[in-house]
Amino acid sequence: MNKRMTELTAQIRELEAELRQEIQRIRIRSYEIRDHGVQFTEQALTEHRARVVHVFQYLRRAKLKHILTAPFIWLCLIPAVLLDLIVSLFQAVCFPVYGIPRVRRRDHIILDRHYLAYLNSIEKLNCLYCGYFNGLMSYVTEVAGRTEQYWCPIKHARQLKKAHDRYNHFTEFGDAEGYRNKVATVRRDFGDIENPD
Repeated sequence: MNKRMTELTAQIRELEAELRQEIQRIRIRSYEIRDHGVQFTEQALTEHRARVVHVFQYLRRAKLKHILTAPFIWLCLIPAVLLDLIVSLFQAVCFPVYGIPRVRRRDHIILDRHYLAYLNSIEKLNCLYCGYFNGLMSYVTEVAGRTEQYWCPIKHARQLKKAHDRYNHFTEFGDAEGYRNKVATVRRDFGDIENPD
């Protein structure tokens, strides 16, 4: 990676960290994050409970197309759980062998929307599904990105719509000399990743 790209990547990471801190500062006015969950203020809980739409009313308002397509959405959970198991097993077996830092699953799959008192049980279940599924995709992307960095750290010729976080460590497409000279170094270039617990 050239010097300018390294500088820009560092600036992006700093801005992302600053943005996360600002978002968290704004968020925590009505709740606290504790070791095993989220604790809302009594005032926030009272407001939330007043806004819950009860299950029967929720179902009565539901559109037929949503009811008919729900089984197809939930059917995706079967391959998702299988993917989760296989990727977790792959990482547990292969990453120590390759010397790749482990991806913390809990950093990606975050299930916390069930603490929201303004959601009914159906909405909470749907939020559980979305939190799991999208978190799983993030987890799998990070495992795949670290694997790609080890086995094939070459950028693509065409611009990616969204590259994973490891992509900037890769050598340039078409740079045969750079690849041969740097591949061993790039395979070990995980110093920017904090070690998991």
